[in-house]
Amino acid sequence: MKLLFLTMILAGPATFASVATAGDLPRHPDELTFRELVFEPPAPEQFRHELSNGVPVYMIESTEFPLVTITFSFKGGAYMEPGGKAGLAGMTGAMMRQGGTADLSPSEFDEEADFLAANISASVGPTTSSASINTLTANLDRAMELFLDMVREPGFDERRLEVLRSQQLENIRTRDDNGIQIALRELAFLMWGPDHFEARQPTRASLESITTDDMRAFHARIFHPGNLMIAVSGDIDPDAMLAMLEQKLSGWEAGEPAPSIPAPTASPEPGVYYYEKDQNQVQVLIAHRGIARDDPDAVPVQVMNDILGGSGFTSRITNRVRTQEGLAYTAGSAFSNRIEYPGLFMSYFFTKTPTTALATRLVFDEIATIQRQAVGTEELETIQNSLIETFPRNFESKSAMMNLFLSDERTGRDPSYWRNYRDMVRSVSPDDVQRVANEHLRPDKAVILIVGPWDEIKQGNVDSEADPSRVATMDEFGQARRIPTRDPETLEPSR
Repeated sequence: MKLLFLTMILAGPATFASVATAGDLPRHPDELTFRELVFEPPAPEQFRHELSNGVPVYMIESTEFPLVTITFSFKGGAYMEPGGKAGLAGMTGAMMRQGGTADLSPSEFDEEADFLAANISASVGPTTSSASINTLTANLDRAMELFLDMVREPGFDERRLEVLRSQQLENIRTRDDNGIQIALRELAFLMWGPDHFEARQPTRASLESITTDDMRAFHARIFHPGNLMIAVSGDIDPDAMLAMLEQKLSGWEAGEPAPSIPAPTASPEPGVYYYEKDQNQVQVLIAHRGIARDDPDAVPVQVMNDILGGSGFTSRITNRVRTQEGLAYTAGSAFSNRIEYPGLFMSYFFTKTPTTALATRLVFDEIATIQRQAVGTEELETIQNSLIETFPRNFESKSAMMNLFLSDERTGRDPSYWRNYRDMVRSVSPDDVQRVANEHLRPDKAVILIVGPWDEIKQGNVDSEADPSRVATMDEFGQARRIPTRDPETLEPSR
């Protein structure tokens, strides 16, 4: 572009005149027209293969770079931690990569991975676990051997474990320094119950109790072919890759499949809860149980929530609390859905102590408005167009696309979901938005969790000289209950 510009300057005014008059240029950018972009999501079955041991493999060839990415995904995660061992899942995933293998010390493993320019990782999440490798095609054979040594026979080196343990202990010592971290932790306790894996937190006692034997036993329950699915992308020959996987996985016995993911049994009690913390910024989370991922209303709820608070500056909560009133830098809402059971609806904002009550009222006002009044056509179309136009991003990375198909198969998503998604978004009407707002937003069931200096927060802005309609106190939301301040290492109430 710079070269073209310089050429035009050197060529003189006649060149500019010829460029400016070439073709029928529109008089205004509004008159520009573009060819319609047509995108159809690829069908998962195009990329699905199956090994002789029944392990599904999603694979796509991509020759842009001489690289290969392989992900092993396993069912099983933190929900399988034994009692009293909170933190075992995360530490097991970390130590698989940091702790060497049965044949290689940690430093030897690190050196060989670096020599091969192979990026190797492992992790254990709440419900699934994974291990992945990204390597040069030329180094694939040896890098794959190294990767499989880590996955199948991790070393769990004792000295590396002590280093990791000390890091984790330091993390829990300082976890009450962060108000957002406190708010998310306490909300999880309230919404799921402290014994459910979604709320479970490591303590000093649980971290100190974890041994390498615990890790080996936990690893053995998850990392085997009975829980395995594979995604492959990159500079590969599909037939050769399938043959390699068959050969490399030969003799690896499948164990018992991971158990079902447990649903929570606790019932959150609505009301105002506060956690005392001396800080300038107050964190407020407003939440109630939501819907499951495959609920028939999932797409209308997504559209409704984007209008309410989920689409940034175009959403109502953000516009009202942040832009119009200037009460918070961050404000919005989200439906965080789960697959096996209903997830959460949550609205959030971070504000000053005197304006906490007013901002809370404004959030509930916006919930009431979207339930009471039909959304306008222009506002609805803005959200629909955004969802439809950004839809192809789900498939822009070949590696991410393979992992998406893998996840969909594991979780039993309707195979037609992505093919029909845009039509489902387009079909959402103003009546649908109002209906799902009334059915799935339940302000009367909401938990309001506040982290900050309560005596200042509860007073609100009663001394404000502003419009009386902007005066608010926390009393209007009912009697508040204090959550005991916790010792960060034990999570027991502080004395």
